[in-house]
Amino acid sequence: MTERERIERTERFLKEMFADSAYLRQNPADGKYRLEHSYRVANIAKGIAEAEGFDVTQAVVAGLLHDIAYCEEMKTRDDWKNHGRRSAAIARPFLEQLGYSSDDVNAMCYAIAIHVDNEADFSWERTAFSETVGDADNIDRYDAYRIHEGLIYQNIRELSLEEKKETAAATLKRLRELKQEKFGTPTAQKLWEQRLDFNIVFYEKLQAQFDRSAEIF
Repeated sequence: MTERERIERTERFLKEMFADSAYLRQNPADGKYRLEHSYRVANIAKGIAEAEGFDVTQAVVAGLLHDIAYCEEMKTRDDWKNHGRRSAAIARPFLEQLGYSSDDVNAMCYAIAIHVDNEADFSWERTAFSETVGDADNIDRYDAYRIHEGLIYQNIRELSLEEKKETAAATLKRLRELKQEKFGTPTAQKLWEQRLDFNIVFYEKLQAQFDRSAEIF
């Protein structure tokens, strides 16, 4: 099986699992978002792998499958916290069908398993590759789409002007704190810092707009 075929089969598997999910059929917006997010994470992981000399196909495949457990309903906070390990469990037999060695399957499953809370339910060596999926997931959480999503979640249009100012200030404080986070590779670290800088510039401009929304300067 070629590397391209492995990626294409993974794409089909992911889409079929989501399409067959009773929960996602009842919540189509969640399914649409999760599929798009999975592609974005896979593309970020691909870029990291190319720059760092990792196996690119394995990074893409692991990125695509990192959230496959969302085909199941997550009713509790513990369910959500466990979704990395559950995704790895769902992915494992499929990865074996792709013809990967036991070591390669374990490496990809470990990367998927730890991407939520840095914990796996099996022992494996922690490497820079194993951190790539989680790094890519976090990087996507601070890209352009998530700014849009965050403003909707914060219900920004319905807030008072003072609440808008407080929200922007609190977000900026959090973004600046996040710049201290350490990632598994220089490439991921650079991407992370670029995304945060982008967010910080946006929220600084938003804050400046709010400051000029009630008086003449």
